[in-house]
Amino acid sequence: MNISEVRSNDAISDASVATVDMELEVVVIPVSDVDRAKEFYGQLGWRLDADFPFDNGFRVVQFTPPGSGCSVQFGTNLTSAAAGSAHALYLIVSDIQAARDQLVARGVQVSELFHTGTPGAQFQRDGTSGRIGGPAPDHASYRSFATFSDPDGNGWLLQEITTRLPGRIDAATSSFSSASDLASAFRRAEAAHGQHEKRTGQRDANWADWYAAYIVAEQAGQELPQ
Repeated sequence: MNISEVRSNDAISDASVATVDMELEVVVIPVSDVDRAKEFYGQLGWRLDADFPFDNGFRVVQFTPPGSGCSVQFGTNLTSAAAGSAHALYLIVSDIQAARDQLVARGVQVSELFHTGTPGAQFQRDGTSGRIGGPAPDHASYRSFATFSDPDGNGWLLQEITTRLPGRIDAATSSFSSASDLASAFRRAEAAHGQHEKRTGQRDANWADWYAAYIVAEQAGQELPQ
């Protein structure tokens, strides 16, 4: 039996097995001072889900960012990774300026907004190489960033996403994690609809249907209505 036959048989076998959902719900980050980290992530406005200490010295603390389906955990005896060694932990936002302003208002040191001049510049830890100040032109989806770190140096990366690439979102469903995300979608639809009315030269009485179609298409990464 050759390699191609083995792969073909494996594919047939895999196709006959039901897919089990595997939801990424928790990421462990290494910290040196649990109480200091707890104070910092509480300062961000993240939801405290748990703080469980045990007699054997094990302790687990869990926080969840607003609207996130994934939480972060830290504590004692959770990981052997060096404190501060977690980097480029993504936080996806629909309005990066508003997200940055919110963090700054909470006393967090956040980089200025930037977009990449060279591929991968958002991962450069020096904060300068290949980065261009300000958000991406026209706030192009996936291209605007800002960074901040916790007291140990674990690095967080804000990324603005407004329109998903095709296939990332089920086109049959539309959901928003918060009222502010939905409001941002309405504002983008309003701006696009204004251009639509300029092109047609008349008021669109069916603006609500147009808004709905725009928001659903934008979230699913489909062609936007004109």
